[in-house]
Amino acid sequence: MFKKLQGGLSVLGFEEPYYGESAIHPVTTRVDKKSGSVHRSTEATDFNWQSPPYTNVETQTFYFTDLASGNVGFAQIIHSNVMGVHTTAQFTFRLYNINDSSKNIWTSTKLENFKIVDGFNFEADNLKFEMIDGKKYKLRSFVCNESIVELEVERLTDGVIFGDDGMTFYGEDIKQPWGSMRHVFWPRCTVNGRILTKKLGEVTITNGYTMFVMALQGMKPHHAAKSWNFMNFQSSNYAAVQMEFTTPKSYANTKVNIGLVTDNEKILFATIDNEVIHLSPEVDSVGWPVPKSIEFNYVDPLNGNTIAKVTGPLKNLIERIDVMAEIPQFVKNIVSGVAGAKPYIYQYSNEFEIEILDKEKDPKGGKEKGIGFTEVTFISE
Repeated sequence: MFKKLQGGLSVLGFEEPYYGESAIHPVTTRVDKKSGSVHRSTEATDFNWQSPPYTNVETQTFYFTDLASGNVGFAQIIHSNVMGVHTTAQFTFRLYNINDSSKNIWTSTKLENFKIVDGFNFEADNLKFEMIDGKKYKLRSFVCNESIVELEVERLTDGVIFGDDGMTFYGEDIKQPWGSMRHVFWPRCTVNGRILTKKLGEVTITNGYTMFVMALQGMKPHHAAKSWNFMNFQSSNYAAVQMEFTTPKSYANTKVNIGLVTDNEKILFATIDNEVIHLSPEVDSVGWPVPKSIEFNYVDPLNGNTIAKVTGPLKNLIERIDVMAEIPQFVKNIVSGVAGAKPYIYQYSNEFEIEILDKEKDPKGGKEKGIGFTEVTFISE
């Protein structure tokens, strides 16, 4: 009865009662730290669309970086289900140049006649997204004349999933959870292709880098997390990714952080319980303490030592996204009923620097500059 009541509250969007730490099972506590490895290499089936029959959002996203031109951005397919009765799909695209802020394109297009093919491929009218031989992806999107996208991606390192399944579960019984969170990565890939735009003409990407991530948020976003920190860093010799969310007070403000550092051939570090530091935060016009600089520390799961860090100023604000202004009215009505819900996403991209502190795993390591794409998200108090 209690679980049915909880599920009903989740559907209606009311603020949840306090469940505490016993109702959150982070992926970071479901791994074997003593083994020295908190991850495994991915298989093609790890990228199957989960499509659970309840409220959820699934995404597959390329975060691309062209070091030569300074062009960064992402191409993303969103597959969502509201209350188990209404399924939609969207293609979103961002292009930004860190050297010229006027080169800033954002499109979001509803997909028609979409379908999942063979578990992990995706098709819709004027869009095709397919994995090839478990090592390559091809994306062709002609759904929006403002951003025609053709990309080919090939991974350079193994893919990464934390633990056995990458899952964080919400609910007192882990075998019958009422919510979930999941991430699966290809952290370092090459990307080549072109983007046709009305604003900038043709933009080519030649021997760029990309991080690919598949994510599942298997509950209402404002119930799953009250804030997020995300960073994708790419340089000539390294890739670094860090993903952190903090749950609402219903789940004891629990912080879950996973991170990856690679070179051009292998995974150097897969880490958990890392630390994100907001430096010189200032409260902005909408009331959130927005940092001026940020530091992502990578922590060794065995001894707690910092083994790598990525730091930099947040000087290029691509966009401050008012989530409430972007979502449909019926969803807005649900979220607005939650006390303190004021979701904003702050997107940045500019030069960052990586420093490798563990010379045993990377003897040639030191400091190297590259480009960071960062999202700082505030959802609720």
